[in-house]
Amino acid sequence: MLRLGLLLLILPLFVLMGVYFWELSSVRECALIQDGHWDYLAGVCRESPQPFVPWVERQPWLVNGGMLLSVAGMVMCMMGLYVKRR
Repeated sequence: MLRLGLLLLILPLFVLMGVYFWELSSVRECALIQDGHWDYLAGVCRESPQPFVPWVERQPWLVNGGMLLSVAGMVMCMMGLYVKRR
C-alpha cells in the first residue's frame, strides 16, 4: 500500500507540471518568436490581444483530479506507515 500511495502522491504532480510547461512553451514561442498573443481558450497564436484564462478554468478535471489523486496517495502512504507489516 505504501508503494502505491507514493506513486499516487508523486505521479499526478509530475503530469500536471509536464502539461503546464508544455503549454507554457507554446505561449512563450507565440510571444517571443511569432510576436503574437496566445489565445488560451483555443490554444492558438493570434494577432490581437487575448484575455488570460486561468488553467484551472480551462482544465478543471485535470487539475482537481490530479490534486485528488495526490491526497488519496497521501492517505494511502499514511495508512501504509501506520499498519504493521506482516
